Amino acid sequence: MNADACVHLVDDDASYRRALARLLAAHGFRLHEFASGTELLAQLSASARGCVIMDLQMPELDGLEVQERLVSKGIALPVVFLTGRGDIPASVRAMRGGAVDFLEKDAPADRLIAAVKRGLDADAAASATRQRFEKLSERELQVLHQVVRGRMNKQIAAQLGIHERTVKLHRSAITAKLGVRSAAQIATLAREAGLV
Repeated sequence: MNADACVHLVDDDASYRRALARLLAAHGFRLHEFASGTELLAQLSASARGCVIMDLQMPELDGLEVQERLVSKGIALPVVFLTGRGDIPASVRAMRGGAVDFLEKDAPADRLIAAVKRGLDADAAASATRQRFEKLSERELQVLHQVVRGRMNKQIAAQLGIHERTVKLHRSAITAKLGVRSAAQIATLAREAGLV
């Protein structure tokens, strides 16, 4: 686990949050506690590392709304949802939004710990992928975004006001720096890194 990684625990029930924090701390996880989704959103930035454990039903913003706002702010942290009374539509929506797991609050501790570890592992993998993209120049990133959209070299050249041969050179540099061979692999990596 990365030293910067942290479990961001969000639950409006203070006694439940404290009990869960004790359990997670006993398993060696670093924690930040939040009493609401609004509080979490106010304090997290796109550079945050770790995962979020969040109650589904909360006043002001429910967990699903918080998940959507995290994404819109560019905060790509894996989410583990906890609920006292979940339903299938909510769990489907959570998982489509990228949740790692959707557990009932009375789930066994080992299932929760396993879900948190999966969330932290997913964040570590995404962070490593994002670091690969940091090697790209600004122009290479512009070309990459066009490649991910499925544009041809000629279209990219016209869009960026450069020569088609220059686009080919940038594409070669992108594939070399990312260690991939195809546009499909570039698109997959870009999704994993949260760039698209």
